[in-house]
Order: sequence, then structure tokens, then C-alpha cells
Amino acid sequence: MMRRCDLPARDLRLLDPLFVYPSTILGREKAIVVNLEQIRCIITADEVLLLNSLDSYVLHYVMELQRRLTTTGVGEVWQSDTSDMNRRRGSRSFENVFNNTSPDYLPFEFRALEVALEAACTFLDSQAAELEIEAYPLLDELTSKISTLNLERVRRLKSRLVALTRRVQKVRDEIEQLMDDDGDMAEMYLTEKKRRMELSFHAEQSLVGYRSVDGASISAPVSPVSSPPESRRLEKTLSISRSRHESMRSTESATESIEELEMLLEAYFVVIDSTLNKLTSLKEYIDDTEDFINIQLDNVRNQLIQFELLLTTATFVVAIFGVVAGVFGMNFEIPLFHVPNAFNWVLVITGVCGVFIFCAFVLFFKYRRLMPL
Repeated sequence: MMRRCDLPARDLRLLDPLFVYPSTILGREKAIVVNLEQIRCIITADEVLLLNSLDSYVLHYVMELQRRLTTTGVGEVWQSDTSDMNRRRGSRSFENVFNNTSPDYLPFEFRALEVALEAACTFLDSQAAELEIEAYPLLDELTSKISTLNLERVRRLKSRLVALTRRVQKVRDEIEQLMDDDGDMAEMYLTEKKRRMELSFHAEQSLVGYRSVDGASISAPVSPVSSPPESRRLEKTLSISRSRHESMRSTESATESIEELEMLLEAYFVVIDSTLNKLTSLKEYIDDTEDFINIQLDNVRNQLIQFELLLTTATFVVAIFGVVAGVFGMNFEIPLFHVPNAFNWVLVITGVCGVFIFCAFVLFFKYRRLMPL
């Protein structure tokens, strides 16, 4: 596979299902390495290679790719059941492909990449939608009833949200990085590079054939009349003009291909950015809910502090009775012990003083706004 697609070993490691790698799109000389969520494949100029998988999203990608290739008439599509790789081959005539002037036309590798981007964006958007459906009712319930169970569910929900946001952000950054680098986008135009290689190969074969014919003519008798220098100059000028025309045409084709790929990437950049915005809005809603819960907890904490303050004041007033009882409990004689109603007067005076002290503390707390009015 490395020799066939001209890929280093580190690129093939991205396709290993046993390892978790961030989403990556790499443009190489003969292939595009795609690692987008469950979609891990190698796209060449006329085929897509991916591992056998029972994942529904991978199977959906395969069926969608087959449908688009058959409906657009790109070429034959077939699947190998015995090999470790599923192959989607489109055998095409490059002359017919590049004579197509339709602005909506995309080469094979861009169609395969488009289906992969669509599958990844759809998968992430569906997960974001499921998270939204589960999150908003739970958060509304938490604002009305704060319980340990609801808090634990929100904690798990936030962990899933952070992980999903990281994955969506990685796909968005990868697409944005490709859009910002024209060189990487030009490197991904595999059909154009394959066509140029074929044209270069045919040109070399023609040149070798011309040289062989020229060698045969040298062995023949030489004509005494040589070609005029004007004809040589004319032939050289025509050759230079043809090479310049080919160079300009290839440059224009590369520019158009970059624009096509840029429009394709921009469309899915908008989709994945919309998904990221939904997740960001959900995270902001969770943060607002957390702030609301913290405000409620602060309010309850303040109420507990106020109750503790009142309880401390009442304890102080009750302690006054203990002081009076301790004073009269001393072992010495005073004339007040012989007065019949002295005990009642002591209780009444002590109670009135305690209530007065308690009310004075409460008024002081309200004056200092330590308690609500």
C-alpha cells in the first residue's frame, strides 16, 4: 500500500482503528489520506480504499459514494468482499473528463472527499442535535429543582459536550487550514497530476520514437541540400509557443481546480461552523445555568448565615438567665431571699431585659443591612 499510493508509514497509522487520532486531511503526491471521525480512507485519482467496517456511518458513506459515482456516470463501482480493503474504482477517460465545461463538475477525488466531509459533518451535527435535545430539558429541570441526581446528569452532559466540541473544533480547524493554504489544495488535485504524468509519458514516448526515426535517417544517404536556417528558427519558435501555451493552460486549470476545492471546503466549513455555534450556545446555556444555581446557593447560604446570626443572638440572651441564676446560686445570705415575690420579680425583669437586648441586636442588624428588611 505504501508503494502503491506513495505514502509514508506515519500516514497509514492514521487509518488504524485501534488508535484514536484527531481529524486529519493530508494531500500527498498520489493520494489523499482522510481521517474524519469514523471515515478513514485513502483517496486516489480513480479509487477509494477503506477498511472493512460494520459501523453504520461507514456503510452509509460507502453506499452514498457508490450512488453518486453511478448517478454521475464517473465510472464503474465495485466492492471486494474477500480483501481487507473495500475498493471503489472509477475507470474514466481523462480526455472526456477535462473537456467537460460544466462549472458543477468535480473530479473523482473531490467527489469522494465531499462524501467523506458530508458524512463527518452529518455525524457530528446529529450528535450535537441529540445533545441539545437531552440538555435543554435537563437544564430547565435543574433550575427548578436542584438535586444530586440532576447535578450528576449535568456533569456527565457537560463532559460529553466538551469532548464533542473538541472534535468539531478539530474538523473545523482542519478545513480552515486547507482553505488558507493554496499549495495544499493544489496538491490534492490528483486527477490533474495524473493527467500531466500521462501526457509527459506520451511525450517522452513520442520523443523516443522521433529519435529512433531520426537515427534511421542518419544511416541513409545525406541529401546535399540542407534545411534552411529560417525553417529551424520557425520550428523552434513554434515549439516555444506550444510549451508556453501548455504552461498557461495548466496554470489556469490549477487555479480553477483550487477554486472548485475551495468552494467545496467552504460549504462544509459553514456546516461544521454552524454545528460548533450550536455547541457553543449550549455551553453558554450551561454556564448561565451554573451561574443561576450558584446565585441560588449563595442566597441559601446567606439565609443560613442570617439564621445562624439570630440563633447566636438568642443564645446570648438565654445565657443572661444563666448568669442571673449563677449569681443567686452563690452560698451567701441576702435580704432578697426573705421577700415572698422576689423570685417572680427576678424572672420578669430578666426576661424583659433579654427581650430588649434581642430586639436591639435585630434592629442593629437591619440598620447595618445584615438582614433583609
